[in-house]
Amino acid sequence: MSSAITTPAVTAEPEPPDTGAGDERHRLSVLGGLAALSLDAMASVAYGPEAVVLVLAAAGGYGLGFTLPVTAAIAVLLAVLVASYRQVIAAFPDGGGAYAVAKAHLGRRAALTAAASLVIDYILNVAVSVTAGVAALTSAVPGLYDQRVWLCLGVLALVTAVNLRGIAESARWFLAPTAVFVLSVLAIIVIGLFRDGPADTAAAAGHASALAGNATTVGALLLLKAFAAGCSALTGVEAVANAVPSFRTPRVKRAQHTEVALGALLGVMLIGLAVLIGRFHLQPVEGVTVLAQLADASLGHGAGFYVVQFATVVLLGLAANTSFGGLPVLLDLLARDNHLPHLFALRADRQVYRYGVLFLTVVSAALLVGSGGDVNSLVPLFSIGVFVGFTICQVGMVRHWSRERPDGWRRKAALNGFGALLTGVAALVVTGTKFTEGAWGIAVALPLLVVLFEAIHRSYGRIGERLELGRVPGPVTRQRSLVVVPVTAITRLTRDGLSAALSLGDEVLAVTVVHEPTAAEALRRDWELWQPGVPLVEIPDDHRRLGRPIAAFVNELGAEHAYDRLTVLIPEVEPAHWWQRALQNRRGAVIDRALRRHTDAVVCRLRMRM
Repeated sequence: MSSAITTPAVTAEPEPPDTGAGDERHRLSVLGGLAALSLDAMASVAYGPEAVVLVLAAAGGYGLGFTLPVTAAIAVLLAVLVASYRQVIAAFPDGGGAYAVAKAHLGRRAALTAAASLVIDYILNVAVSVTAGVAALTSAVPGLYDQRVWLCLGVLALVTAVNLRGIAESARWFLAPTAVFVLSVLAIIVIGLFRDGPADTAAAAGHASALAGNATTVGALLLLKAFAAGCSALTGVEAVANAVPSFRTPRVKRAQHTEVALGALLGVMLIGLAVLIGRFHLQPVEGVTVLAQLADASLGHGAGFYVVQFATVVLLGLAANTSFGGLPVLLDLLARDNHLPHLFALRADRQVYRYGVLFLTVVSAALLVGSGGDVNSLVPLFSIGVFVGFTICQVGMVRHWSRERPDGWRRKAALNGFGALLTGVAALVVTGTKFTEGAWGIAVALPLLVVLFEAIHRSYGRIGERLELGRVPGPVTRQRSLVVVPVTAITRLTRDGLSAALSLGDEVLAVTVVHEPTAAEALRRDWELWQPGVPLVEIPDDHRRLGRPIAAFVNELGAEHAYDRLTVLIPEVEPAHWWQRALQNRRGAVIDRALRRHTDAVVCRLRMRM
């Protein structure tokens, strides 16, 4: 067997609980959790109410009168989701949200579907948040419009760099803009409630109204479409349940408090803004957001207006942090269950799932480049994945209560069942209305991801069978081994390589590839004078190759079946500085690549630090 899989870890072992103060310092408090994991949900206030108004505008001014009832229905669903995910946090403290619930109660296929929907949602959240933030910026500074893709990539690089320093560190960075945005929206609501009419309408002046000229009637389908569109404000509610391991001890209590605080703030802002929309009789206009009109009406077209706009730009740009807090934890759980490569379960310093962060960055960057930084091409896909995850999670919790049957289980199951009905309807409506606008891509991507997860799981299963995992192996026996050491000259590196080889195998053989007879004769003469006690074998090659001749020689040795184990030990220099790597001839890498590609020998690279 090739040494490329000499020690594959087929079962990702859970890491021991972190109890040290240093580890806890890099975890989240309640305020830190709100800053790090609620940016997605908070930022949705900027486009959730507007999504409702735009749909209802099809029925003219009369349709806009249903803004508050539709928003109230969304708030009811929010309360149901918060209550549900509070129970999910307690029942599944290792995180994972919908994936963990479905895995325990609905089976592997449902769990993988939930995981795939969450992965898609987290990736789209990054792309939508970054492009929306940059779109708000380029609206204020039109000269930057042509550079929007580079601006998107710059924001993504900034958020990635902060998250590579640790989730607690990112929370400290994002706490201030989150607080400014929330306080600004609350100020709009409180001040607006004390006004009899709008303080100013300068923001909307001169802009065409988006009300439909030939207004339709307000029917059930229109209300359902408005409800489904407004439910985009609920994306991000699940992020806290997915990232419970990122909280400080006691993790469950802190995560539950964070979930409730998030739901309360989001609910107050949504209902408050809906009340003001009806109070000021606002209409959607082209080129100006509803939130900007509300800031104008409540605070006037002065400093307060621009503070709200600036805070909105910053928060939308940074809302991607929710995905960086939740997706790496989800990928860790999938890797532990052998549905993703195990490197996603590795944590670096500061409790960072580095590979999960980098994966999210690369895929999101590809989406940003592919969409040209256009938020409108991404928004239609945004909420579908999360509604699928919501529905699966709620159904799984109904099964959880029916199996566990604690006190009040019928009431809890009814609550989750009602939530599953609401989110299921929302998922169907959003998918149906947005199918031709890109929702078909989600319908294709979901099963493809599930197939990928299952293929990786089968691969790990085959490796586990080959390694006889879970079975008692046979007795340990001594194997006759030969160690081959490639050499080109007699140096201290050659001496250290032969010394190490003598400690590894029963027999040691030095080999050199001969290109020029004169150089070979000189090496042979020096070898006889040195007398290291290891025979030197010359391999002639007229094509001035290095790796292939050694690989062919090793295969010839293996064909003789004289040894149970063949090892090739490659001595090489490890430079003191990174820039000195450019001075190396890469001889060891060439031999390594040829051996791994063409032989079954074990390859060891002995590096001598300069």
